Amino acid sequence: MKRIILIFVIAIAAITGSCTKKVDTHNTIKFWHFWSEPNQKKVIQELVAEFEKANDCKVEMTELSWNDGKTKLMAAFNSRTSPDVLELGSDWIPQFSSSGVLLELKNSIDFSNFLDFSREPAKWQGKYYAAPWVVDTRVLFYNKDLMQKAGIETSAPATFAKMLEYANLINDGNSIYGFGANGSDPHRLYKKIVPMFWTFGGDIFDSKGKPVINSQANIEALQMYIDLSHVGMIETQRQLDAAFAQGKIGFWFSGAWLIDKIKNENPNLNYGISPIPGKINSPGVSFAGGEYLAVSVNSKKKSLAEKFVQFLTDGSNSLKICKKINEAGFPADKRFFKDPYFASNPSKSVFASQLANSKMTPVHPQWLDIEAIIENAVVQAIYGKADAKTALDNAQYEINMLLANGTIQ
Repeated sequence: MKRIILIFVIAIAAITGSCTKKVDTHNTIKFWHFWSEPNQKKVIQELVAEFEKANDCKVEMTELSWNDGKTKLMAAFNSRTSPDVLELGSDWIPQFSSSGVLLELKNSIDFSNFLDFSREPAKWQGKYYAAPWVVDTRVLFYNKDLMQKAGIETSAPATFAKMLEYANLINDGNSIYGFGANGSDPHRLYKKIVPMFWTFGGDIFDSKGKPVINSQANIEALQMYIDLSHVGMIETQRQLDAAFAQGKIGFWFSGAWLIDKIKNENPNLNYGISPIPGKINSPGVSFAGGEYLAVSVNSKKKSLAEKFVQFLTDGSNSLKICKKINEAGFPADKRFFKDPYFASNPSKSVFASQLANSKMTPVHPQWLDIEAIIENAVVQAIYGKADAKTALDNAQYEINMLLANGTIQ
């Protein structure tokens, strides 16, 4: 009797299995990305479903985090288990493209459709290895109630000097801070100090590619950051976002994600946003970041992978993402960058205005190592372990050693 039942169960399973649609593994690609929040995942999944239906294929998605995503990607390439399509931050691309692990995107993408500044990080030695997807920047968030309480007019400061003056008045030495200063926070701190270098007239490299990290302009900018940190809260990006949303910080540089955080956690907060303060009569320069899509050179489905990249980076689709995910920013596709949706949204208009005065980090295969050196110098300076000049002199030396030998001596 047991044998009859077993045969019956096997037969039913065979019939059920034959009626279930099998996934064609020959038409499946793997996509690793960084959109891990519930709302973000939903939006990306909706777009991916459109692509799957139109192309009768399957896209297997894996979510990464910005904390260890790059390490996982590098490990995957080293073990030859890399995904077919991967998302990269604008400042990561040179390290990957110069290593020969990304497919050159020759004919599938029309790069003339993308914003001029967004195309440079996608190139290595004149060839494109990634497609711009979305771009965004950081702006100044300021607490109007704290300004009013300190007897300050509630309009944004036009210069760093004025912001420092205001921050001193707001800071109470206890639970209210004049400024939010990123401390040790890998891959985030440099996005605060490098824009200040640019604003004060400095840079990372000169026109010949020589490091100029310890220029007088950069020293002046770092000193300003030190002064601001003395009347501020020194913490990570996440903690400073939370503190600003709670009404504890006067001035703080952040992205559009903070608007949603405030809306959800403290909708009555009386705050404003404006472009980054400048120096005297020149406007402030901010950090321009971007998300890019690339195809692994080891992909066995290169044609389908390129088609997927083309689909996601098309402005009509990246616009859908930007409308539903506030922190996504703007489409890199310039045909949709000035969509009426952005003009009608007051906060988006501020970010769009700031993007006109924003820069991307240098395209350099060792940028991530250089970035770490800069961040370490800033940490040393704000905690009083070195003055601004010494910190940047040390950083200059380390960067020179890195570029000369491939390692830090």
